[in-house]
Amino acid sequence: MQAKYIKKIIYHLIVGCFAILLLYPVIWLIMSSFKQSEKIFATAESLIPQPFILSNYAQGWAGFGDYGFDTYILNTFIFVILVLIGHLISCSLIAFGFARLKFAGRSFWFAIMILTLMLPYEVVMIPQYIIFAQLDWLNSLKPLVVPAYFGHPFFIFLLVQFIRTIPRELDEAAIIDGCNTFGIYRRIILPLIVPALATTSIFTFYWTWDNLLGPVLYLNSPSKYTVSMALNMFLSNETVSNWGAMFAMSVVSLIPVFIIFFIFQRYVVDGISTSGLKG
Repeated sequence: MQAKYIKKIIYHLIVGCFAILLLYPVIWLIMSSFKQSEKIFATAESLIPQPFILSNYAQGWAGFGDYGFDTYILNTFIFVILVLIGHLISCSLIAFGFARLKFAGRSFWFAIMILTLMLPYEVVMIPQYIIFAQLDWLNSLKPLVVPAYFGHPFFIFLLVQFIRTIPRELDEAAIIDGCNTFGIYRRIILPLIVPALATTSIFTFYWTWDNLLGPVLYLNSPSKYTVSMALNMFLSNETVSNWGAMFAMSVVSLIPVFIIFFIFQRYVVDGISTSGLKG
């Protein structure tokens, strides 16, 4: 018994050390947000701020010009919610079709969909930009939001694997009760794939909240900037960068991410762990 407890103690110590190592950048970011900008990268400066200041948060929240940082947070939430709705609707419908419906070339189109996961974004970036420019969609959320309503290959694959774990006998019972194809999707499949949908929602939130390249390509008006673009505005190649304000707003932008993770972390584990099974 003593040897067992010793092994547990050693195990937790090792895991704790790795956790501290991984969390150190976040701790450094939080501590730096309370330092003066000129002292953040000083080699002789300690981790603990001396002096401890709050002005970085006031400066960062004031934003730029007529727009405070709350404007950029609101823009990002609107962006995330619209993309999230698009992914949940389109990916679940497409996954249901691949997992349950029989149609010509199903395996071929599924393979093509999986192959699109291997395409770097830089390959399709220029053609997409030309198309959206011809549609006069630039400087709006349309180029960033509308593609979400046509599915995302990673989430489609995740949901397909999850739906395949659901017994087909449930579909047959629903058909006997008078359900049509859409009724099976709405009444049988959707309630049973909630863990996978939660996983889709969480990853969509993370990836959309952190997205910088897309907004930089398509948004030109400061009133429409997202959080990632606003953080980038604190850096300057011509004048002194306001590192303190940028780190302060980086901490603020991390708060929704941490809240979402701690609330829905069990759904991430359930959604991913059961998606690899096949019934």
